[in-house]
Amino acid sequence: MIDEALERFGELVRRHAEDLDLAEGALLIAQTEYSDLEVERYLGRLDRMAEEARAGLRGGQEPAAALRRLHVYLFEEQGFRGNSEEYYDPRNSFLNDVLDRKTGIPITLSVVYMELGRRLGLTIRGIGLPGHFMVEWQGDTERLLIDPFNRGAILDAQECQALVARVMDRPIELGPEHFRSVGKRQILARMLLNLKGIWFSRQEWGKALAIVERLLLLAPAALGEVRDRGIIHARLGTWVAAVRDLEAYLRARPEAPDAETVRHHLRTVRQALASRN
Repeated sequence: MIDEALERFGELVRRHAEDLDLAEGALLIAQTEYSDLEVERYLGRLDRMAEEARAGLRGGQEPAAALRRLHVYLFEEQGFRGNSEEYYDPRNSFLNDVLDRKTGIPITLSVVYMELGRRLGLTIRGIGLPGHFMVEWQGDTERLLIDPFNRGAILDAQECQALVARVMDRPIELGPEHFRSVGKRQILARMLLNLKGIWFSRQEWGKALAIVERLLLLAPAALGEVRDRGIIHARLGTWVAAVRDLEAYLRARPEAPDAETVRHHLRTVRQALASRN
């Protein structure tokens, strides 16, 4: 049986970067949890939200005015905020839930901000700091770093460094490379990695498999994901698929630091497979 949601995600990520719809990609990720999710309905909601924001625009149509209006609309009128209390709730990673509940984690709130900004004609890019995602608005003469998780706080580089140090719970020095904008595929991959971590920690192997399959559509040569898919298959008892992935990993990386651990997994899987015959 063809997984239509997986197939649609694959079609989306094969598009050229300029044609890749970030919100659509995020909603297709949410379909791993909500199989009957109506993607177009939520895309329409973003369109309507942007129209509501535009209707309240005062002070001309220049970008700075639109940016101020976006802040007022999103954080004051709509009440979007970061979910500090239940940070690892998987609903924070699903864009439909974020739009419904008006709360999420840094990356999903940043996606909402970016997508509304795009609809308002603003140039807003994602900034993938270690442990924290935020956005950058680029005007004609200025550049602002904006934290949608903290109700649109505008931070300078030192404040970003202090924030990351708190999140990572260790001193950290940010360089120019940390403030480079990231592309849509990187954003989708980071969303998927967040969910992968949650499902692994909860041992929700079926859900973890759906996430890893999408990570491999984004990066087919990611051997670590091939290995992890093999481990997931072993947990699910799909032994033939587990052998295929674990062998593929070891063929490509026979001297990997974790090669012996993977060989142990492979021996266990082969024993389980042999016991069935």
